Amino acid sequence: MTEAEKQQSLPRIVSPQEWLAARREFLVREKEFTRARDALNAQRRELPMVAVEKDYVFEGPDGDVGLLDLFEGRRQLIVHHVMFDPSWDEGCSSCRFQIRDLGHLPHLHERGTSLALVSRAPYAKIQRYKERMGWSVPYFSSYGSHFNYDFHATLDESKQPLLINFRTKEEHEEAVGPWDVWGHELPAVSVFLSEGDTIYHTYSSFSRGLDILIFTLNYLDLTPLGRDGG
Repeated sequence: MTEAEKQQSLPRIVSPQEWLAARREFLVREKEFTRARDALNAQRRELPMVAVEKDYVFEGPDGDVGLLDLFEGRRQLIVHHVMFDPSWDEGCSSCRFQIRDLGHLPHLHERGTSLALVSRAPYAKIQRYKERMGWSVPYFSSYGSHFNYDFHATLDESKQPLLINFRTKEEHEEAVGPWDVWGHELPAVSVFLSEGDTIYHTYSSFSRGLDILIFTLNYLDLTPLGRDGG
C-alpha cells in the first residue's frame, strides 16, 4: 500500500461527540458478535467426538512416544500441525509466525490442556529448526506415520481419500477450484480428549480457521490500519 493509499484509507476526523456516537453504535454490533461467538463456542464444545483407534508413534527429544504421551498427563491436547515437509529444510513462514505468537503455555496447563507441535519432517531436522528458532514448546515428528494424513493436515490421495477443510476433492474443486494450488501441506489444529487410556478426536480446523489463534493479527484488527500496519 502506497503512502497516498494509506492516507485515503484513514478514518474521518470528527468531533468528540460524533466519535462517541459512532463508537456507541458500533458497540451494539460488537456485543452481537460477542454473543454469537459465545454461542458458537458452546456449540463447538457440544460437537460429537470419535475414538482414535490407531497407535500413532512420534519421535521427540526422548525417543519414540505415543499420542497419549503428548498429553503430558493432562486431559486435553491441542496439536498444531506445522507445515514442514520431510524434503524441506525448515517449516513454512506462516506457521513460524503463529508459533512465535503462542501465549504462555502454563496458562493452558493450569486448565488441564497441553499443546504440542507436530510435523512430518524427521526429528533431526525438527530439532535443528527448533534450536535455531529458540522455541521451548514441545515439538514432535510424525515422520513415517499416517497421523498428518488421517487428520487431513497433509493431502495425499495415495495415503488417504482427500478431505479439504471437510470437503471432498470434488466438492472443493466445485466450490473453490483446484485443491493443490497451495501444495499438499495445510496449516491445521487438531484437538483431543483423553478418558483413561482412550483418546478421542473432538475438533479440527484449517487455514483461516486458525486466525483467531494469532494474537498479533487480532491486536492489529483493533487498529485503523489493520493488518497492513504502518
